[in-house]
Amino acid sequence: MTDYQGTERRAASSERRSTGQSLERIRVLIVDDHALFRVGIRQILEREPDIEVVAEADDTRTALDAAFATSPDVILMDLSLPAPGGIDATQRIKRELPATGIIVLSTEENEDSLFEAIKAGAAAFILKDVDPDDLVLIIRRVVGGEYLINDKVFSRPSVASRVLKEFRELAVYGQEAAPIFAPLSPREVEILDNIAQGMTNKQVAYALSISEQTVKNHMSSILRKLSVNDRTQAVVYAMRQGWIRMPED
Repeated sequence: MTDYQGTERRAASSERRSTGQSLERIRVLIVDDHALFRVGIRQILEREPDIEVVAEADDTRTALDAAFATSPDVILMDLSLPAPGGIDATQRIKRELPATGIIVLSTEENEDSLFEAIKAGAAAFILKDVDPDDLVLIIRRVVGGEYLINDKVFSRPSVASRVLKEFRELAVYGQEAAPIFAPLSPREVEILDNIAQGMTNKQVAYALSISEQTVKNHMSSILRKLSVNDRTQAVVYAMRQGWIRMPED
């Protein structure tokens, strides 16, 4: 994968390797039904001082047990697991462990798989021939709250239209529609929560110690992701889904 190659990758790797400070380790669960692939991934990740492989699983049941037992920061999920499969496992884990980032790995990239992955709540969708350094960078970015799957989804109009249609159905039919997880970062949820309390962009910026332009940039991202037209619609939608609190009187 070339999307993540280049200066950013080398700089991030160099910074983490050169620092003498103690790093909080990223806890990773590897889920794949091929033992040789799991061994290769483990060897790649264990070279990194800030990453720890806490468990491995070769089927859905074992994956669920390992996820609930270890509460990992990131799960590398094989899309082609034996039935019920990687998508089903991703959905079930995200319901119980919403803070865990799930990176779906596949041998091919097709629109149906991509759509199902974002619908299930995956943070990234990558091919199994991914460059090792890219994989490490993607893991770190997902832990940082990024939803890298958005770049793939919104670069494919047919997939994007299916995703946005799901959001619109949720907005109209509420909980009767099939669930879909919002690709909002923790910071975006935090900003939306403050907006729901009646704060202006300037007040949110002051409360979170960020610039007003940063707040505006986040709001633009939120509106795009949720396919809504304004702040009010975004807040109502987020409350309906339980992502933010109802404002207190």
